[in-house]
Amino acid sequence: MRTLGLLGKDLSYSFSAKYFTQKFIQEGITNTQYLNFELENLSDFKNLIQKFHFSGLNVTMPYKESIIPFLDELNETARIIGAVNTIHFLKGKLIGYNTDYLGFMKSIKPLLNGRKKAIILGDGGSAKAIKYVLNQLHIEYKTVSRNTSFNYSHINKQITGYYDIIINTTPLGSYSRIDEFPKIPYKNLTNKHLLFDLIYNPNESKFLMYGKANKAQIKNGLEMLKIQAKESWKIWNT
Repeated sequence: MRTLGLLGKDLSYSFSAKYFTQKFIQEGITNTQYLNFELENLSDFKNLIQKFHFSGLNVTMPYKESIIPFLDELNETARIIGAVNTIHFLKGKLIGYNTDYLGFMKSIKPLLNGRKKAIILGDGGSAKAIKYVLNQLHIEYKTVSRNTSFNYSHINKQITGYYDIIINTTPLGSYSRIDEFPKIPYKNLTNKHLLFDLIYNPNESKFLMYGKANKAQIKNGLEMLKIQAKESWKIWNT
């Protein structure tokens, strides 16, 4: 039995196990299982991979960056991005990839409609893939987090007037934090803005809800997630 899975924390809300289990049923794949693996500490990773005959793993928050020292190789794109969401177990080696960037690029590109300036909320592993894509698309961006010189208090009417894309990469508004949302001045948003939330559960986070109420175009992360899952599956089966 081949074993695939998702590595992270707080995975009860996760889409991946349901997605792959349904895929296996629909396609008659009986020799593969996809399981959630919650680790409170990544130091337990080596013990985990000795217990299962893994073919591959997806990696989610908060381990997309900290998993890298445990890997034998990174493909070129993952190395440039500096974050990994897919691991291929191949011939005794653990090889890291990033398929998040493909999911994001294919999901946001049809919605750009000339928009060329973005604010990224959050600066973790997922944000790294977003920055890579924005660089590829020649979109100017600014990162907002508690650890950068540009923080939430700086987002005023002038800033929202200049930037027309706002991307949430934080967990604020996700299933376990459903009442939370990034503190930005939603009243300054208009129909020229695009709000993209990497969160997919709930379907419409408060971030998206408040943007929609001010006529902004909105998009959640479900399509992005499906695309990156398909790309991971390709890697595991090459």
